[in-house]
Amino acid sequence: MRWVFSALLLLAAPAAQDRPFPDYETFAAQVKKHLATDEERQSGYTFLERRVQQKLDAAGRAMEESIKVFEIYPGLPGEDRYRRLIEEDGKPVPADRLAKQDLVRRKAAEAYAGTLSTSSERAKATENLSKERKRYAAAVDDIFRVYDVRMVGREAIEGHDTIVATLTPKVGARPQTDDGKIMVHFKARAWISESDYELVRAEIEAIDTLSFGLGLLARVHKGTVASYQRRKVNNEVWLPERVTWTASARVMLVKSLRQRGVSEFSNYRKFTVDTSTTYGRPSAAR
Repeated sequence: MRWVFSALLLLAAPAAQDRPFPDYETFAAQVKKHLATDEERQSGYTFLERRVQQKLDAAGRAMEESIKVFEIYPGLPGEDRYRRLIEEDGKPVPADRLAKQDLVRRKAAEAYAGTLSTSSERAKATENLSKERKRYAAAVDDIFRVYDVRMVGREAIEGHDTIVATLTPKVGARPQTDDGKIMVHFKARAWISESDYELVRAEIEAIDTLSFGLGLLARVHKGTVASYQRRKVNNEVWLPERVTWTASARVMLVKSLRQRGVSEFSNYRKFTVDTSTTYGRPSAAR
């Protein structure tokens, strides 16, 4: 749902309050300058992700729980990031298993490096990146078509003054992208740093049922919720800190699932060539 989190960085005309909001045109222009996907920002860092996933009963109690800790490294162009599993349900992954993971990754990196030896492959990689950025830009344009976005208040979060904004789908909205077609099923509330123009927190909720695969693969029901929080790392860049979600879905129109998940991100450090070839736990950095 990265499009939702990016969407929350955009603001519409402010509502009235005792202390005036910043000038809309100036503030919105600055916010737009800071638009970037988390994937793009995180690509310059290695970090840890602790992921907890629970299966719930009808009363919302956890029946099963899975806890995994990953070291995350930048992915190869056109591929997902390298998720190096280092701990599972409280137990470290054995050294031989880690070595196998690293060997597979190293071979993939070496193979990719070989493909870049030709100008045609380099041009292809550049073209793919350009297409992805254009797709993202088109989704951003759809935000204005889909949402009525309003400044509604102020709130301090961990020492940062934020503008609170709401996003509500417009009646009769006509999105032009696949991302936009998903947006119309969600409403949101966002907290944006007044000084840095960055998203600090977001809360998202499905306002109706959303089906995938014509309803044959999965169906996410009204009331599905998610929250998202960033923090300022090394006093220089805003990066994800915590994502939580709960959902109920019917898979293949037969099995109903209720789940809850939490992902926590920590130990950010800037990526270097050394970390791409020698794997190890990133040093602590907040």
